[in-house]
Amino acid sequence: MKICPITYQPCEGEYSKQGLKKLSQKLTRLHDFPYTAEEQIRESTIRSGKMSIQGVQPKLSALLDLKEKTFRVVNTFGRYILKPQHPMYPRLPENEDLTMRLAEVSGIEVPFHGLIYCRDGSMTYFVKRFDRGSRKKRHPVEDFAQLLELNRETKYEGSMEKVAGVLDRFSTFPAIDKRSLFRLTLFNFLVGNEDMHLKNFSLLSKSGKVELSPCYDLINTTLVLGQPQEEIALPIKGKKNKLTREVLVDYFGGERLELSENLTGRVLKELQASQPMWKSLIHASFLTDEMKAEYQHIIHKRADRLF
Repeated sequence: MKICPITYQPCEGEYSKQGLKKLSQKLTRLHDFPYTAEEQIRESTIRSGKMSIQGVQPKLSALLDLKEKTFRVVNTFGRYILKPQHPMYPRLPENEDLTMRLAEVSGIEVPFHGLIYCRDGSMTYFVKRFDRGSRKKRHPVEDFAQLLELNRETKYEGSMEKVAGVLDRFSTFPAIDKRSLFRLTLFNFLVGNEDMHLKNFSLLSKSGKVELSPCYDLINTTLVLGQPQEEIALPIKGKKNKLTREVLVDYFGGERLELSENLTGRVLKELQASQPMWKSLIHASFLTDEMKAEYQHIIHKRADRLF
C-alpha cells in the first residue's frame, strides 16, 4: 500500500481519490509532471526573468491542466508554485511539505500544498498561491523586508521585535496577528527552522483587511545544514542562539507581543498536544528513515527546552 503525497493517506495508486479531489473535483487521474528534476532547474533559470516569483531555491510557476491531467509551466498567471529537488540538499521538497503539514496541525494557516511525482521518479513540491483570486485577480502582498525598506540582500538585518513592530503599524487587527506570530515563532524554534528571515513574513490585503498572510517556505533547515551556528534568523532580545523559554515565551510573547500569561500558556499546551500528530506525520512522510529519525530528534531536543 502506497501513501498519497497529497493527503498522506494510504492509497492503491500514486494518488488517493481524496488527494486528486483536493486539486480539483474534476480530476480523476494525475500524470507525472513531464520534467525531470534537472529539467525543472534549467527551466527555472531560463524563465527567472519572466516569472513573478523570487528566491534562491529553484521555482516554477504553473497551472493545473485538467485536460492533460498534469501541471503546466507558465510565465504569467500561475496558480501554483513548484519546487523541484535541489542539487545540493537532498529531499528539500519532502522536507518543506512535511514541515508545512506540521504547521497546519499546530493551528498555523498554510496554503494548499503537497508533492507530485515527476517524469524521472523524483518528487516536486507544489503550493497554491494565496495572492491569486478568481479571474486573474491579484491580492496585494508585501513582505516585511519591503515594509521595513530593506531588500533581498538585507533581509537578515532585522529582529523579531521589528517584525512585531510591522504588525503594530500596518495590521488591521494587530492583536490577532501577534497571537499568530507567537505561535509561528515557537513552531519554527521547535522544528529547527533557522531561516525565517524578513522576506518569509508577509502582509496580505484582502476583503478590506491587512493581515498576516498564510505561512510559506517553512523548512527544517537544521536537518538540511547539520549543525547550524544559529537557531533563528532574526534575533529575539539580541539572541540568535541558546534560546530559552524565558526569552521565547516570557519576553517575546509576554513583554513584546503583550500576550497574557493565559494565552501564551494555551499556545504552549496546544503545541505540546500536537506532538503525537507530528510523530505520525513524520513517520508517514517521504523523507528517508534516517532523516525522519533526525527530524524527530531535533524536535525532542527543542521541546525539552520549551515545554
